[in-house]
Amino acid sequence: MRVTLSADGKRSGGLRKYGWMAALAAMLLVCASLTACDRAKEVPADRAEPVPNVVTADIQTGIEKHIEEQTALNGGVFPLSFGDKELRLQLVRVHTEYLANLGPRRHFACVDLADVSGDVYDVDFFLSGDPGSMTVTETTVHKLNGQPYYAWKQKPDRTWTRIPVDQASQRQLGVIRDRDEFRFLYRVNLPDITDAARIWLPLPDTDPFQTVEVESIVAPGKRKILEETEHGNRVLFIELGPADSGKRVEIRFRVERLEKAVYDAQAPVPKTYSKPKIPEAGAGLFREIAENVLDGKKGDLVRARALYDHVIDRMRYMKYGSGWGKGDAMYACHSATGNCSDFHSYFIALARSAGIPARFAVGASIPSERDEGGISGYHCWAEFLADGKWWPVDISEGDKYTALATYYFGHHPANRFELSRGRDLKVDPGPASGPINFLAYPVLEIGGQPVKADVKFSFTRISSSDT
Repeated sequence: MRVTLSADGKRSGGLRKYGWMAALAAMLLVCASLTACDRAKEVPADRAEPVPNVVTADIQTGIEKHIEEQTALNGGVFPLSFGDKELRLQLVRVHTEYLANLGPRRHFACVDLADVSGDVYDVDFFLSGDPGSMTVTETTVHKLNGQPYYAWKQKPDRTWTRIPVDQASQRQLGVIRDRDEFRFLYRVNLPDITDAARIWLPLPDTDPFQTVEVESIVAPGKRKILEETEHGNRVLFIELGPADSGKRVEIRFRVERLEKAVYDAQAPVPKTYSKPKIPEAGAGLFREIAENVLDGKKGDLVRARALYDHVIDRMRYMKYGSGWGKGDAMYACHSATGNCSDFHSYFIALARSAGIPARFAVGASIPSERDEGGISGYHCWAEFLADGKWWPVDISEGDKYTALATYYFGHHPANRFELSRGRDLKVDPGPASGPINFLAYPVLEIGGQPVKADVKFSFTRISSSDT
């Protein structure tokens, strides 16, 4: 099976060729609804065939089976024609947080697939059928290296349709202004524990931009709260043993978050915000890049904007291969690729090399286009200091959505939850591996060795009637 799709290579987001897709999707949904109604009239209720219950695990199995079968038939790659390209893809991950049952025997899956060239495509699949026998009915490339070709809009009947990016509102592109309020679930599924184990998790607190209430903590083992003083973080520390294998840690928060704009800095500014987190051997390289970018620029605000634009122009949002996702400024500089941690680490290193203090924070971006469900993972951002004020920036989001590049230079939207701030966090007791790089996902050690823990974020937005 080979699906041919149209594409527009313009980076501005004016991808009008997808307008027909939106209309087609709406027509398909209407036709499906009308057909279902007609069939319901024709078949007596007492003789109607029962529709099997479908859970997200069934949809995940269905899409993974489809990709596996097509990969086996095509020499170990999943083939996809996209514009004038013949993509040869491999499965990276299924976005379990976006799996959805759209109605009787109609399902949706979103999947990351990497081309052999290294580009990562976010592909939307529509499926039909029952558990164990699902068929893919439509395949559409949604994003290339994080940049969308279209956005989703929910209609009054709660069905969804595609819209061109240049016709999407800020909310449809991920931004809620002014204020947001939600419940946030931080869940960790513990692996098999064969020795004494310790785990460190973020325990965010209230600050001027977010009011945080810890509604409950359910966890095995012995726990206490640690204070990380350099950046002002709280850390939940838990000691575990083999009897805790397979158990869960669940922390439930209620959060009211305000949109963050430029705000006054409190003096003195810690010196650590002026030191690039790069090896000494790379210091000269970053100074040289900053000097070239800032040649002729005057004033820290103008200079910071030049660095912001430089990162957008130079970096590509790619989560592929090894090295990305560690917030390694040297890796970002040499590869010119990475995720949000790499984008902002590169920017911070350049800003500090140019004498502009800057700092890092990490948390979660709460979906704006829906009011509940899973969250794809952590997200991080930065701030820089100019003229006595902190300026929030989100460069990786500014890179994805060109229309929002100016907004993200000076704003963080309200639909955020900051879990921790700063890098190289030191707590006592701390991990055997040393200071914590940054704390969003839990740090787990078993027998003094780092072990990956399965973590899931989810949320429920609180409406005015719930307050």
